[in-house]
Amino acid sequence: MKYLKLSLLLVIPIILNSCMATSKKTEAPEIASQIEFADKQLSLLLAVAEQENNIPRTLDANGNMHWIHKRFDWTEGFYPGSNWYLYELTKNEKWKIAAEKFQSIFESHKNYTTNHDLGFVFNCSYGNGYRLTGNEEFKNVMITAGNSLITRFDPTVGCIKSWDVEKGWQSTRGWKFPVIIDNMMNLELLFELSKITGDTKYQNVAIAHADTTLKNHFRKDNSSYHVIDYDPETGAVRNKHTAQGYAHESSWARGQAWGIYGYTVCYRYTKNPIYLKQAEKIANFIINYPGTPEDGIPYWDYNAPNIPNEPRDVSAAAVTVSALIELDGYSKESYLPAINKIMNSLASPKYTAKLGENKNFLLKHSVGSIPHNNEIDVPLNYADYYYLEALSRYKNYSK
Repeated sequence: MKYLKLSLLLVIPIILNSCMATSKKTEAPEIASQIEFADKQLSLLLAVAEQENNIPRTLDANGNMHWIHKRFDWTEGFYPGSNWYLYELTKNEKWKIAAEKFQSIFESHKNYTTNHDLGFVFNCSYGNGYRLTGNEEFKNVMITAGNSLITRFDPTVGCIKSWDVEKGWQSTRGWKFPVIIDNMMNLELLFELSKITGDTKYQNVAIAHADTTLKNHFRKDNSSYHVIDYDPETGAVRNKHTAQGYAHESSWARGQAWGIYGYTVCYRYTKNPIYLKQAEKIANFIINYPGTPEDGIPYWDYNAPNIPNEPRDVSAAAVTVSALIELDGYSKESYLPAINKIMNSLASPKYTAKLGENKNFLLKHSVGSIPHNNEIDVPLNYADYYYLEALSRYKNYSK
């Protein structure tokens, strides 16, 4: 009995500490303090961006700022989008002025028909601007971008073509009509355009793309392939590949995030229960995957070969948690424990930079593309964007 009492005395504190640690991970995050910090940190970044008159994207391998190219860059809309979210969160006019200034840098890209990322670029920037201000000029830019985007839709395939394959690294893969899971993120612009113009042509393309992707992109465990290559003459699937993941049959972390976000958006606009179910299935894969770290921040690929000695991808976590917050409002399932865990992890010193560090980006430890040896363990402007979106959504969610 003496030894039993001693053992209990030793074990009880361990159990209590474990319970306290678990409770801390799942308690509501301190949204107000994170918004306040974001305002301060990104004010420092704004000063540098204004001096350079360019849009920050990430850091290079030497830790120096990497600015967007003046040619089309799929990430160019995220920085002005972050400014729009800060304007919404703080009501400070400087963020509105900054958002308008930096999105104007790439306005002419609305006419590009050779790129599939127009939804990313123009919905995150001009779309947020229109949502917050009702500026008709912003709406017109969105319409032009949407018209450019739908030129890439092929009714035989039922999808928007992602990459052109005539040149660059894409030309070496043998693809004919590649469609990436990332493209689900471009559909929000199309759905929104049908809503604000009354023209269903945009939504029709979005629904066709979502349905075809649902049919071909997902495995039995509800993880997704990165690239599905179609035959443009018949619409048949030619290849199921990856470009930024570890292997063709592995689950690239940000690809899973694009999927849950994209189908949650599809449900928002259509209320089609099939889309809601798919978002829930992807959420289940992400949340319950046995190899996911305790803090909820995934490795860059769920099947990367050297786990646990693989880089995490904070950008995947930021996209995921923003989607989960919206999905929680539609689903009978409760995703709040997972939401709180990820939000608290992102806010921790492990992933949030100190004031003035990290070249004034908010979040650390994201991954662009390991197979391309590009943007590995760096801040990324889209990680910051989706984190700010998550802060905004959680602030409204918790009212």
